[in-house]
Amino acid sequence: MFTTEIHNFHQLLHTQVLGLVDPLKKANAGIEIANDSLSKLKEIVEQEDFENVPEEIDFFKHIKPCPMSYLIYFSEMRSCESRKPKAGASFQIRFFEKELRKINKFFYRNNDFVQYMEQGHSYMDHQLFTRNHRKNFPFTPTINYYQYPEFSSSHDMLWAKIQAMYRLIHYIREVLEALKPGSVDILHPQKHPVLLWSGSKTALVELIYALYASQYLNHGLSDLSTVVASFEDFFNIKLDGIYKTYGEIKSRKGSRTKFLEELILKLEYKMRQDDV
Repeated sequence: MFTTEIHNFHQLLHTQVLGLVDPLKKANAGIEIANDSLSKLKEIVEQEDFENVPEEIDFFKHIKPCPMSYLIYFSEMRSCESRKPKAGASFQIRFFEKELRKINKFFYRNNDFVQYMEQGHSYMDHQLFTRNHRKNFPFTPTINYYQYPEFSSSHDMLWAKIQAMYRLIHYIREVLEALKPGSVDILHPQKHPVLLWSGSKTALVELIYALYASQYLNHGLSDLSTVVASFEDFFNIKLDGIYKTYGEIKSRKGSRTKFLEELILKLEYKMRQDDV
């Protein structure tokens, strides 16, 4: 029941926010969209609630942290942009380097939970991501981004902040590189032979959405627009209107995962051939 709202959030994020150049305008637009999405999710929870504990865990572990992490990220970005020194590259560099040290301390303090999440554990999910146990593991962020007792578990905010801090690291590294080129060790793109996608764009969109839904890319921290951009770069292709294409895939009569089923059949056929 949350799929439509999350889809709309990513679509607005991709079309109205991520393309903005000015950091403050990007942050303000992102905060507005994330706040609106969280309000709509909260309204759905209040009206429908959850049918069972696994559904509640899935919401607080995977669904709510999506817009929540962007709200935190854009709030922190706006804070950096408003607090940074107004003149002098050297002063600005020292400021952003200090911000990186703060982020490192945050990850150090929460190392156990970061490892739990990034290694894909679930044995404590009923304590971490249900409302019944939120008092057992209190976490109060330094900024009250968005907090409602009946719309929060003990650790959904912390998980969202971890995802936000990864994005903030990337933002700060880009700023530092712009202030002093060569000051940040940027990983060079991996050299690989040129590969061209020779199937239909619809099939590629189906594959991208399947991988995105699996949350196996960057521990589930990559947003859809990043995944799409990576595929575009790797296969030297432009994927316009992916949300419309995804809508068409969902509207198919009969099987909605034609390409994925075709992949399964072809892999099984190859395995049979190799066994001969």
